[in-house]
Amino acid sequence: MRLENQGLLEWLIYIFIFVPNIYYNWDKISHDMAELSIHKQIEAQIKKRGRGSILFPADFYAIGSTEAVKKILLRLEKQGMLTRLAFGIYLFPKQSKLLGNITPSLEEIAKAIAKRDKARIVPTGSYALNALGLSTQVPLNAVYLTDGAARKVKVGKRTILFKKASPKNLAALGPISGLAIQALKAIGEGKVSIDEEQQILKLLKKEPKETLMQDIALAPEWIKIIMKKALTADQ
Repeated sequence: MRLENQGLLEWLIYIFIFVPNIYYNWDKISHDMAELSIHKQIEAQIKKRGRGSILFPADFYAIGSTEAVKKILLRLEKQGMLTRLAFGIYLFPKQSKLLGNITPSLEEIAKAIAKRDKARIVPTGSYALNALGLSTQVPLNAVYLTDGAARKVKVGKRTILFKKASPKNLAALGPISGLAIQALKAIGEGKVSIDEEQQILKLLKKEPKETLMQDIALAPEWIKIIMKKALTADQ
């Protein structure tokens, strides 16, 4: 009888100690296998997008949970496949034998953020001047008007600032005329040189006339006077 009780005791010990461990280990194995599958899917998606792609965790939420995706992107960064441009923004970098990993411009990063947020953006200040060839200096920081969220994004030592703007400031249909309005605002009323005006008018003539006429209506009065000169036949 004592032997039978002892055998029963040993069996109970086995059930209460070893069986839970088996289930625990199996759960861990299942979790690790699921994470490995998510890792492979994310890596495949990144390679499919190609080098030079700017990536966000939200791009992969259809594959795995928020926590799993962030963990895997961090792992891929540590492995050297990805570069982190800013908090929550990654790059699958293009590579050069001379320069190593090639970092995208602030404009490329800003456009990627705007695309993710489904927001419109317009560069202002020195960035608008540079885009129109009115300044050869590439600014370290970029300021954009947006109808999305106002925010500041640190990219290394550089900064992208998104400033909330009224719909009118983002309503220009022509990419050149939109830049021209912001560039002229940056220069200031009464401070536009003849060379700067001629360069802007030359570029504005590339816009379809109907588009240009509509965008002129959105500009401040003193900028309208300058932009209207691009509508004349032989300016």
